[in-house]
Amino acid sequence: MKEKRFKQLEKQIMPGARYFYHYDKELSEAKNEVLDNDPVPITVREGRYVMIASAGGGDQHMLGRGFLWFDMQSGIGLGGIYFHPTNGEPSPTLAIYSKQLTDTVLSMGQLPDGFLDDFWAWANNAQVHYVSPRYFIPSDGRKYVLIHDEDYCAHGDNDPPPDGCEEMNADAADVDMEAAYFMEETGHAPDATAYMLNPDQIEWLAVRERECGPNGLECRIRVTRRRTAAIIGHPLPLPRGMHR
Repeated sequence: MKEKRFKQLEKQIMPGARYFYHYDKELSEAKNEVLDNDPVPITVREGRYVMIASAGGGDQHMLGRGFLWFDMQSGIGLGGIYFHPTNGEPSPTLAIYSKQLTDTVLSMGQLPDGFLDDFWAWANNAQVHYVSPRYFIPSDGRKYVLIHDEDYCAHGDNDPPPDGCEEMNADAADVDMEAAYFMEETGHAPDATAYMLNPDQIEWLAVRERECGPNGLECRIRVTRRRTAAIIGHPLPLPRGMHR
């Protein structure tokens, strides 16, 4: 890809936002830092989908990794940063950004199929957790929870569901709630640096424990999703099959 064209495409997707990547900085600066951490070869798929990415390398716990993805046919582009923050927010965290996004409520399955195929290939290579807090930063430069809508128990007619899949679904519901609550408490600031449960949230966790008990995973998922929908003020999407 020619350098000039790449820079033009990057400007089309980079929101004007500050981001907390180990410390407060411009999102564009954080992007440069993660892309320098063990860069992997650029991939071009089907003559249109371009992925520029890094795998983190070294100490996978500390070093961030990220990507820039473009659909050269449609002009759509997305970027992402994944790392383990130490600022008190739920961790590890994935932030996907694009100035082309305008929604403030979004789930993973609403992103382009071409992107999801390349994203999961990168995530496997970069050792990104399947279940972790996810956010997106759209054109307004704020940060919002990116809802898990995967059903980790989805399987073929002749295949049994994966071991531990219900626990993964329950964990996904939990981290979505934690991420939504963190953003609500910090005003959706992309450089927020604090996370504390207030008494209302602690009380709600106690109510969930009484309602569902220690082994009621289906109940835990249902009431946690209901809580997340209340926090973000929007109904959540139904689970779908996972893209890998």
